[in-house]
Amino acid sequence: MANALVPRQVRLPQVQHALRAAQYVRMSTDHQRYSIDNQVAVMGAYAMAHGISIVRIYKDEGESGLQIKNRSGLMRLIDDVRAGRADFKLVLVYDVSRWGRFQDLDESAYYEFICKQAGIKVLYCAEQFENDGSLLSGVLKSLKRMMAA
Repeated sequence: MANALVPRQVRLPQVQHALRAAQYVRMSTDHQRYSIDNQVAVMGAYAMAHGISIVRIYKDEGESGLQIKNRSGLMRLIDDVRAGRADFKLVLVYDVSRWGRFQDLDESAYYEFICKQAGIKVLYCAEQFENDGSLLSGVLKSLKRMMAA
């Protein structure tokens, strides 16, 4: 009985590892309210509130969101994901329009799907919906893509 209070196994609390994320930022002109600094600040606050560590940034400054051909930042992000070089599980984007203003809504969804296939979730930090795969988020995201186009 003297040993009844001696723990047989010591269990220390597990260290919570922050989720690793990349940021994708895009701004087509200098006078937009979507400045790179504003996007980074919003995403930084979102990351802090959700225990996310930002490890990489992909940037397209002064580039239209209509096509991917001049967007080296988004092309690098997609290439890193496809090649298995992504050392993150999340991509933080300010909102749906920053991901792109593709005239074909399927193109916007396609690039997000490439990430999803690789186990990487795209989160829109300033949107009023969670990008959680629910019916509601799907409808809202589709509507936002149409508005962005």
